[in-house]
Amino acid sequence: MSDLFTVKVPEASQPLAERLRPKTLDEVIGQRHLLGAGKPLATAFHSGKPHSMILWGPPGVGKTTLARLMAEAFHAEFIALSAVLSGVKDIRDAVVKAENAQAQMERSTILFVDEVHRFNKAQQDAFLPHVERGLFTFIGATTENPSFEVIGALLSRSTVYVLQPLSADELSQLLDRALAAALPDHVLSEEVRQTLIAYADGDGRRLINLVEQLSVALEDAARQEKPAALDVAFVESALARSLRQFDKGGEAFYDQISALHKSVRGSHPDAALYWLCRMLDGGADPRYLARRIVRMAWEDIGLADPRATQIVNAAAETYERLGSPEGELALVQAVIYLSVAPKSNAGYTAYSAARAFIRNDKSRPVPMRLRNAPTRLMKELGYGDEYRYAHNEEDAYAAGETYLPDDMEEPNWYRPTSRGLEAKIAEKLAELRRRDREAGNKRQTTSGKK
Repeated sequence: MSDLFTVKVPEASQPLAERLRPKTLDEVIGQRHLLGAGKPLATAFHSGKPHSMILWGPPGVGKTTLARLMAEAFHAEFIALSAVLSGVKDIRDAVVKAENAQAQMERSTILFVDEVHRFNKAQQDAFLPHVERGLFTFIGATTENPSFEVIGALLSRSTVYVLQPLSADELSQLLDRALAAALPDHVLSEEVRQTLIAYADGDGRRLINLVEQLSVALEDAARQEKPAALDVAFVESALARSLRQFDKGGEAFYDQISALHKSVRGSHPDAALYWLCRMLDGGADPRYLARRIVRMAWEDIGLADPRATQIVNAAAETYERLGSPEGELALVQAVIYLSVAPKSNAGYTAYSAARAFIRNDKSRPVPMRLRNAPTRLMKELGYGDEYRYAHNEEDAYAAGETYLPDDMEEPNWYRPTSRGLEAKIAEKLAELRRRDREAGNKRQTTSGKK
């Protein structure tokens, strides 16, 4: 579905967010990094030459408003498509309207695609040729990283502008406008204002909708002859629980899990708790979080503290038994333990180095002494000859022996840290390497005497 046909709606019956939509660029609140004097979008508005762009940012920060204002600034036809509701037929209809505007009115067209990340490749390909031939200027809006969601050909023809959530001060300005339009006879306490701003969570449209909900709630109370004070208690009872900005499959999701992992790695338990609770509050699946926490234990603690893996596995099992919310405490304890545990990525680094070596190396044969010899023929061929059984050697260690292919040097991939248990492992390996060198020197001395 699209705005191909405009139906005039009386202003009084329009939603508050639509009534408050800025009519000029000066009325836009926020995005000063793009709209301030000399900034990229301000320059684009005053250039007189529209260009294709992608507006990337969280909900409720003005993406649709900026697209509409740009159409007005360039006296262009404005066609809006929703990628959720539109298909290839709607794109074809938009092309026809753009061609008519060009032929009959000599007007350019701006095609605005909301949530463009929802269009599949075929749908994006459908309007790409018309962007290339200049039939219309494309403006896409997305809450997702366009690098992953927009086809390369379209991305290369568009400038990406990153929009930011509205700050508390910007939301406060917007709140004043909303109150003047919907609740002109009410004065809010600072506590109520801060409650509304916190509920909005950087989303201007959400803030306006919250004010509209309050207005309706006050009207309902008045009709029922139950006068209500506009205090925090009334606000919290009137407003539905508002989820934080969070998309279980989107950019915010992966940004937050990344922040959680880095907080654990950085030994900052409070930050790790913050991001864990943010994700739980936003609706992340605790089982997914448990799997990621297990991965953190193996990647960032490893053998520096083997108890870490035991604790995180126990936490994951506890959550499976208890569920939410009781089981979440086990995940919290696991995250705290990982944050304060000694850190080592020596195992992870060794694994990565070994995989990279093998990927680029030739297929080296297994030395004869390391091969098993279950049959007579294999024994006759020398399988297992000169193998040294470690348990029969001093301290169960065959000093000077190597278990790598014969033509391969010691790579020293695993380099234990000096932290936690790995400090002791490092000492042990250093002693074993010393014995290897000593055994090698003895062999050379014996060979020399012969």
